[in-house]
Amino acid sequence: MSDNPNLAPLPEREQIALLEPFDGLGLKDIVIVATPQDAERAAATLLAAGIAGFDTESKPTFAKNEVSGGPHVVQFSTPQTAWLFQLHRTDCNPVVADLIASTALLKVGFGLSGDLTLIRSRLGIEPGAVFDIDTEFRHRGYRKSVGVKAAVALVFNRRFLKSRKATTSNWANKQLTESQIRYAANDAYASIRVYDALFGRD
Repeated sequence: MSDNPNLAPLPEREQIALLEPFDGLGLKDIVIVATPQDAERAAATLLAAGIAGFDTESKPTFAKNEVSGGPHVVQFSTPQTAWLFQLHRTDCNPVVADLIASTALLKVGFGLSGDLTLIRSRLGIEPGAVFDIDTEFRHRGYRKSVGVKAAVALVFNRRFLKSRKATTSNWANKQLTESQIRYAANDAYASIRVYDALFGRD
């Protein structure tokens, strides 16, 4: 729903299911950051771009008072490449912390408040230059929260594939599966693509 009669209505789940799939990044365009050298290369590319899609993944909690301990994976994406940082690789974490705190890298994503709370707790930093794309949809008149699936359908007329199995998988695993890698990378990739389309950067 929106107050603006000129706004396209948010697509329903049933409508999204009928759309052609959104083309995400393939494995060849996704870098698993394994060494401090990888991390520095990623940081140099991201800071040169000045803006990146951003998201995190945490091992799900199922018990009532269980604390997450996440994030376990932090991902950044340009329109060409995504980088996945696994926080168990502690020698890469200073670079991740610097990127998240940096005001020179605008980080754009959907529904980031929970991610930022976990980041503050785990990395002990204050995130800088973070933009939740949902706020732009609100400025444009949408009253309901617009997540990545609805945004991709609205902006590209495509169906963003989100695997429930990957969502609830163990993101603390040292070795991520191919489906986890694709899932994490394309969350961040879809964010930068939607942002670029909304702000005419495409």
